[in-house]
Amino acid sequence: MSKLSAGGKLPSFSLPAASGSTWKSADVAGSKLVVYFYPKDMTSGCTRESQDFRDLHAQFRRAGTTIVGISRDSVASHQKFRDRERLPFELLSDEDEKVCGLFDVIREKSLYGRKFMGIERSTFLFDGKGVLRREWRKVKVPGHAEEVLEAAKSL
Repeated sequence: MSKLSAGGKLPSFSLPAASGSTWKSADVAGSKLVVYFYPKDMTSGCTRESQDFRDLHAQFRRAGTTIVGISRDSVASHQKFRDRERLPFELLSDEDEKVCGLFDVIREKSLYGRKFMGIERSTFLFDGKGVLRREWRKVKVPGHAEEVLEAAKSL
């Protein structure tokens, strides 16, 4: 499987969404797209990142950009998280890590000396033709959503 890189095309995929529907990448053809991968619902960094995208959502919409968040959490977990944080965009459940694999975001991580495989916080910005224009890996949350918004506006 080749790693997605700048200039590459948005992979075709579908995942169950917090809304109860199935989200398909084909459904956003012609729109700019932000796909952000985050480790876990209702944890401090992931909550802050999702809130930042929520707070800038109207500006992303004005820039013609759709946002989706993806983690390995269940649809039920996503529904609770989305409701609690009033997130106006879809959260997608990738429990079998198929899409995480397409985007190459599963990495060995360490927590309190314990090694495990988990999602490396990463964001991908696609233009209206589905071409990857920017990627951010090992994302630090403060200021990140604003940087992504500026990049989306510049496309």
